Amino acid sequence: MVLVFVENQKGQFKKSAFEAVTYGNKMAALLGTGCEALVFGSSVENPGILGTYGAAKVHHVSDEQLNNFDSQVYATAIAQAAEKIGAGVVVLSHSSTGKSLLGRLAVKLNAGSVAGVNSLPNVEGGFKVRKNVFSGKAIAEYSINSDVKVLSLMGNSLQPEQNGAAAEVTGLSLDLPASKIKVKEVKTIDGEVPLPEAELVVSAGRGMKGPENWGIIEELAKTIGATTACSRPVADTGWRPHHEHVGQTGVAIRPNLYFAIGISGAIQHLAGVNRSKVIVVINKDPEAPFFKAADYGVCADLFDVVPRLTESLKKFKAN
Repeated sequence: MVLVFVENQKGQFKKSAFEAVTYGNKMAALLGTGCEALVFGSSVENPGILGTYGAAKVHHVSDEQLNNFDSQVYATAIAQAAEKIGAGVVVLSHSSTGKSLLGRLAVKLNAGSVAGVNSLPNVEGGFKVRKNVFSGKAIAEYSINSDVKVLSLMGNSLQPEQNGAAAEVTGLSLDLPASKIKVKEVKTIDGEVPLPEAELVVSAGRGMKGPENWGIIEELAKTIGATTACSRPVADTGWRPHHEHVGQTGVAIRPNLYFAIGISGAIQHLAGVNRSKVIVVINKDPEAPFFKAADYGVCADLFDVVPRLTESLKKFKAN
């Protein structure tokens, strides 16, 4: 059995949740077994929808103690559920939550684990999975020989596929330990696609000269329905919030389209975005390192190019 732990935010499922279930369903088909989903929280809306992405059954643990994330409690609960269901593979999303859970789950289940896989396993003569290594410059293949396996799926590794019907939702009784964490306040960013899930990203750097000029970036992003991002120096100086910082020390992303505007392309930044399918660089410095990684490059003043690009896109969308 393949068990997919499905995250939710304020009772709502994000794209990464549907990706994980789609991945679990495809893996189950390769292994000749079934795929089931596990959901935590008392306010989850319509958990049965996970069946349309391939979950044969959804196990919903509605205990209010699980409304706020505690890695120790969650790991214990998922391990108990996996043992009750008889799961041979547990799939997580490669999010901050998944990263916190992977190692703990592997220990509790005496399982082999691989973080950040980006493709379905090769099950011929064993169980092998692949992931990017060395900041995306190489691909490594890992063989897992344990009876139970724990994997986290990198975002945007595959498109969610709806090809089924709503699943049966059942309760699951677990013996939960008391949490050692007291949550006083939770602050989340609403109204935009999270960077790890974004398919279109418009990012800018110090070439913007100051936060007062960011309007042209936001307008371009709004025009194409993209999420905004920035380089580390921009976040460190307070021009933009830290949750927008992409790169090796920030959020690693793999969108279908990445605009790098006024960003030189330091190796630390490239390491977090070089898995983008298409990279467009706009920079007036012809020696900017980013041009070597770009699929398309515009060597010109961004304050001239970006507004003209936005207007052209608006006219194109209007036709």
